[in-house]
Order: sequence, then C-alpha cells, then structure tokens
Amino acid sequence: MTSCQSAARSVGTSVGREMTSPIHRLSARAVQSQAEPGYYADGAGLYLQVKLTAKNTAVTRSWLFRYSHSQRARWMGLGSARDVSLAQARQQAADCRRLLAQGKDPIDERNGERTLLLVKKQRAMSFDKCAEAYIAAHRDAWRNAKHAAQWESTLRLHASPVIGKLPIHEVELRHLLLILEPIWRDRTETASRVRGRIESILDWATVRQLRHGDNPARWRGHLDQLLPAPTKVKKVEHHAAIPFTGMLDFMQKLAGQEGTGARALTFLILTAARSGEVRGATSGEIDPQTRVWNIPATRMKAGREHRVPLSDAAWRLLPDPLPQDSTVLLFPSPRGEQLSDMTLTAVMRRMQVGAVPHGFRSTFRDWCAEATDVSREVAEMALAHAIGDKVEAAYRRGDLFEKRRKLMDEWAHHCSSKPSRLKSTVSTNG
Repeated sequence: MTSCQSAARSVGTSVGREMTSPIHRLSARAVQSQAEPGYYADGAGLYLQVKLTAKNTAVTRSWLFRYSHSQRARWMGLGSARDVSLAQARQQAADCRRLLAQGKDPIDERNGERTLLLVKKQRAMSFDKCAEAYIAAHRDAWRNAKHAAQWESTLRLHASPVIGKLPIHEVELRHLLLILEPIWRDRTETASRVRGRIESILDWATVRQLRHGDNPARWRGHLDQLLPAPTKVKKVEHHAAIPFTGMLDFMQKLAGQEGTGARALTFLILTAARSGEVRGATSGEIDPQTRVWNIPATRMKAGREHRVPLSDAAWRLLPDPLPQDSTVLLFPSPRGEQLSDMTLTAVMRRMQVGAVPHGFRSTFRDWCAEATDVSREVAEMALAHAIGDKVEAAYRRGDLFEKRRKLMDEWAHHCSSKPSRLKSTVSTNG
C-alpha cells in the first residue's frame, strides 16, 4: 500500500477532525505517482485531488484546502500539483489556517486581493492605451490601413485632449459632452463617428474588466436625450455628381486627359464601381474569356464577391495582353504601386468639374431610374448594393447577370452618345 493510499480518507469526515488530524502525511514522490482518482489528505485540511480527464486519457492532480467558516464547509483551490509543490501547498494551507484563526475567510480574502489587483490594472490603463489596444485587435478585420488611420486621427484630435490620459474606468458622461458638444453642430458626421468609436472602446474595456457599469457613449436611450439626432442637425450631403444628361460632354473632356488616373476614372465610370475597387484591381481578377471582372469579397464593401460584366469600352481600357502575373495592378502608379485615393479626384479637379468620383454611382443610378426600364433590383445589383435575400435569390436563379451585361453595354453607349428622350430598350420586366 502506498503512502498516498494509506493517507486517503473519506471526504465526509468532519472538518473539525481534519483540522486537528496529523499533518504532513503525504510524500512528494507519492503525490507525483498517485494515479487512482480520489481525495488524499495531507492533514489539517490540505487535500490532493486526483482526477481523470474527460476521455480518461490522462490524470490531473491539484491541491484543495477544506475548511469551515461561519458554520459553512468550503473548498478552496490552491493550484495544480504540476505547478505547486507539496511544500508550497502546505505553506498555503498554513496561511489559510492563520486567517481562520483571525476569524477571516481565506476565499474572501483572496477575492479581495484579486479585486485590488484589478483596480490597480484599471488605474494603469488610460483611454489612449485602451484605444491603441482596441485598434490593434481589430486592425486585421478592417478592409484597409486607411480605416485604422481614420480611427487614430479622429480619436487623437477629439478624444485624447479630454480623456486620453484618464484611467478608462473614470470616463463619464460629462467627458463625452466635453468632447462632442463643441463639434456636434458644425461637424456632425465627424462627431457621430467619434462617439461611435469611443463607445466601442469603452465596450471593449468593459469586456476586459477594465471598467464596469453603463457605457456613457451609448446613443439610444442615453446621449439621444441630450444631443439632437445627427439627421436633424445637418442634412446628409450626398457626393457631388454630374447629371446623367451631361455624361457625353464630360466623357469627351475626360478623353483628353492623360495618365493612368484618367484611365482608371473612365473605367470606374463605365463599371459603376467604387474608387478602391478600381485602384486595387489586378489582372488575376479579369476573366478574358467572358470579359468579366471578378472582385473578391475581401475587397468589397459588403464583404461579398461581385461580378462586373465589362462593356467593349471598358475592356479597351485594360492592358493588352493582360499580364500573366495575377497580382499585377491594372491601373498602377508610376512606381508600380496602387494609386492613392486622391488621384482620381485630382483628375476631376484639373478638369474643373464640381463633382467627385464616387458621385458617378449616383449618376448611373439616376440614369437607370429615369432613362431605362430596368428593375430596381437589377440596378442595385449592378452597384453591388445589398437587397433582400429572397429577392436576390430569385434573381440569381434567372438571367440577372445577362441583363446586367446588357445594362452596362447600354450605359457605355449612353456615355458616348447624346441622350435620347425615349427610355432605353434595356428591360428586365417580362
């Protein structure tokens, strides 16, 4: 019989007898070799607990201290026998007995120490440190580096001067008002974004147990009682766009512009795509057999793959032949890198046009509604806008893509000829 087996005793033995029973009945060697599940008393409330894992493939050993306080029996874990030696476990048990002699509960005392450590941790984490940690944790999930840079710049400009060095658990409603009220009416969109970003960081800190209680940056049922709704303060300014009736004149002027930026802008217009989608397009996304531009989900705003049928005019803008390297950019900068987001805007500024590249999506949508018979669903799908799941599924079963191809051919024709008063022959009805 091993020393552990001889030391084993019923867990039901009264706590009083355990506390006065002989101590140091286990040996270090026996602790490491014991494989039979059960509780093995070392004496005076200290136990070695031996358990099998869920699949009975291994043995785990841990230390427990059993005691009574306020007429209640309690078990207190002292750690794994792999990390805590027999001598260390005995020292912890002795410390627990000392606390009991003083009328204190060892578990409550330990919880109090953990609370103090948490408070110290809270005081050590400022808002700026939490913002930095939040951005680092989410950077990979964001679409591009620009998004992270916007977070950093807006928080640095508006939040940091007020709460940057403040411990995260001390951020209150009054701080939020100091940040938001000065910019809520004059820079409403920016203020709304700052509020949302602060809310996310405070939520993150709450989950990390760095703060507790309500989030003072919450809008619904909280700040909406103190600040006017952004839509009531200032009307949403849509991207400046050229009327679809003026596309011929604009495209003729654009044809006189030189450079990759002008070519990329023309491609953007003919495909009704976003600037980032065009600037990041590579040869590997183009199917030369079907003349389709396959934009992967990772580069789409909605996070879903989008297929764009290319008209003859759009196809002629691509390199001929297409590079065999699938990573080659279709519209590279002089250094072979991706064009900046200001390159296309600069082309329009040189042309002295009061519009922006993104506005051509509105121009295309207006043309669809007023100059064609295409259904709303087809027009929205051409813009890669999300529509109802059931409706989308129904259209994907049919000839949606071919009707979109006809639509893009008609759009290219419209951009190169005088607009007609009659509606287009493109139709998705029937």
